[in-house]
Amino acid sequence: MDDATRNVRLLFAARMVRMFAYGLLGVVLVLYLVERGLDEAAVGLLLTCTFLGDAAISLWLSTHADRWGRRRTLLVGAALMAGGGALMAVTGNFWWLLFAATIGVISPTGNEVGPFLAVEQAGLAQVVPDARRTHFFAWYNLAGYAATALGALAAGGAAQILQHAGWSTLASYAALFWAYGALGLAIALLVAQLSERVEAPAATRAAAGESLFGLRESRGIVFRLSALFSLDAFAGGFIVQSLMAYWFHVRFGVGEAALGTVFFGANILSGVSSLAAVPLAKRIGLVNTMVFTHLPSNVLLMLVPLMPTFGWAAAVLWLRHTISQMDVPTRASYVNAVVPAAERSAANGVTGTARQLGTALAPTLAGLMAPALLVAGGPFFVAGGLKIVYDLALWRSFRRVRPPEEHG
Repeated sequence: MDDATRNVRLLFAARMVRMFAYGLLGVVLVLYLVERGLDEAAVGLLLTCTFLGDAAISLWLSTHADRWGRRRTLLVGAALMAGGGALMAVTGNFWWLLFAATIGVISPTGNEVGPFLAVEQAGLAQVVPDARRTHFFAWYNLAGYAATALGALAAGGAAQILQHAGWSTLASYAALFWAYGALGLAIALLVAQLSERVEAPAATRAAAGESLFGLRESRGIVFRLSALFSLDAFAGGFIVQSLMAYWFHVRFGVGEAALGTVFFGANILSGVSSLAAVPLAKRIGLVNTMVFTHLPSNVLLMLVPLMPTFGWAAAVLWLRHTISQMDVPTRASYVNAVVPAAERSAANGVTGTARQLGTALAPTLAGLMAPALLVAGGPFFVAGGLKIVYDLALWRSFRRVRPPEEHG
């Protein structure tokens, strides 16, 4: 096995372990916090503070990763996961829960948080050719979505098994946080085996490190993309997986196993749709693929709360996920294509942090909605409308800014 292939496999494996861990908690996080005695407003505030604190940590780590070392940054992130998961499992104090969720890069969305994605994508772009970058990013996303789906399924099943065995609801949820911490240690073992090849080019590391957020040549385009990505993430923050799971639970009275099945299906469909984005991007371009697949998915999102039964609502959600995430590998490929190699971790970190900051405010606003409006699906309508605005603004601003493989 050559060095590039080995690095790709290790990056994929680390991604899968991490996303399994995120999927594990995405289903039960809000349920766990409510079981600990927090009301909806307190849960929304904790999620918002978690996003903000994690965004600050992630920005600091990812924008220094190219200079400090990408492998070292990933090891730090894995250690934080291990400690945060263990602390979440043992405390019921709001402030300790907040601290643990922040430093432990706990994901309220079931999706990526922390410095991992920015650094891994930079390393992946470093070891694969431009012409194959979107292909590898699509499979990287599929691997992540499949792992998240399995984590969601495992969470629902494990919680019910433990409860049937005599564990309290709270204890069954706490066990999943212990598992999350153990998976952080497994990630550390994987990233420790990465080679020097995933690091930024040595000749340009110092210059990138001395500039604002590690950005020099790409600062303008990265800041413009960040503003748009922040809007999209703000919209998505109204429907993070943990809040959506809570909505299904309250609206239709479904339990953990059913919720695990719903999000297992949603994540599998999201992953498969990532592969469909590759040939489409080759035909119509990365930006067009991002926009023209995202628009109809947002219409479907607003239809979910209009469905009369749990089955219909889940079906429409699954239909949405057949196209909603086609923009994810294309967006990642685009960002890594239009910035210099030595600024990739920083660019990924800044755009990723912008997304986290955008997401941060929305759960608090959703938590403050009137209960009737929340159950009626208010967050779905707000999210869908704002995402449509993002799609139109992205296409207008970047349709003429092409990656290298689309020239000539």
